[in-house]
Amino acid sequence: MKNINLNINLKSLLKPIRSIFRRFHLTLFIVFITACLGYAVYTFTNLLNESSTDSTYISPHDAGSIDQATLNRIKALHTSDEPIPASTLPAGRVNPFSE
Repeated sequence: MKNINLNINLKSLLKPIRSIFRRFHLTLFIVFITACLGYAVYTFTNLLNESSTDSTYISPHDAGSIDQATLNRIKALHTSDEPIPASTLPAGRVNPFSE
């Protein structure tokens, strides 16, 4: 007898929760999926931001040396904050894109 009363009380307690779940099951599913995707993006971002190498790591490859001619050519390159020089066409050529 007590088992039946307990079962009825449990059903009466869960009835409002079941009705809410039946009414908003799609909304709850979308919120759950959005939360899972947000957590995945958050953890993936943290993983990418972490340093992947140890500070005591020593490369097995020798860096080598650069000759002076190559070093001068590297120094002659412009940086991204400098304006790009205007391009000029070689003599005798016609630009098909200009009017």
